[in-house]
Formats: sequence, C-alpha cells, structure tokens
Amino acid sequence: MISWIGRNWYLLVAAVVVLFVVVTAAIAFLKLPTSTQITALKEWLKYAVTLAEKELGSGTGQLKLRMVYDMFVEKFSWLAGYISFDTFSTYVDEALEWMKGQLSSNTAISTLVSGAVRTESNGTEEEI
Repeated sequence: MISWIGRNWYLLVAAVVVLFVVVTAAIAFLKLPTSTQITALKEWLKYAVTLAEKELGSGTGQLKLRMVYDMFVEKFSWLAGYISFDTFSTYVDEALEWMKGQLSSNTAISTLVSGAVRTESNGTEEEI
C-alpha cells in the first residue's frame, strides 16, 4: 500500500486539488444571494435551451424540457434537489421566450440554431 502511494502520489495530489476546487466553487455559489443564484441559473438555461433547440428543432417542447433538465441534473446535481420541477419548468419557459426573441432578431443565434443564414436583401435563408 505504501509503495503504491509512493509511486502514485501525484494522482492523490491531483484528486485533492480537484476536490478542493469543486467544493470551493459550490460554497462560493451557495454564499451568493438567492436572487443572484437564480439569475446565474437563468443565464445558463438560455445556453441550454439554445443547444436543445439546435439539436431537437421546434415543436418538441417536452423533449427539450427533458433534455435541458437532464443537462441541469448532470451539471448541477447538488442544486437539483433544491429546485422543484415546476419552478425549473417555469425558468425554462422564460429561457425559451428569450431564445424565440433572439432567433428573430439575432442572426448569429439564428445561424447557430438553424444552420441557415438569412440574407438581408431578399429575406431568404441559405443553408451553410
């Protein structure tokens, strides 16, 4: 056992450093005021619903919700126990409304999601 530790001491140090960083980040987030935590979560949800829209397309509301929830649980498993699914669903709806507005007004996001570029001269879309 001691010889194993001697040969692999760098793995133990790396594990301790990673654990320290994760715990420090979690504590820092939990120390933020609740409103700041919710704002940070809502900003992340904008990113997550945009990815879900890109992958699943429109008309797949429940599938998008499921995909975003799975992403949330994977990334923030420690936070998932504190937010009810109904509250989470409301936050996702807000992020979807933001994304819909962005799709109609922001060419970069529209291109990211659809892969098509809207040309200003004739209003048509071309696949890229």
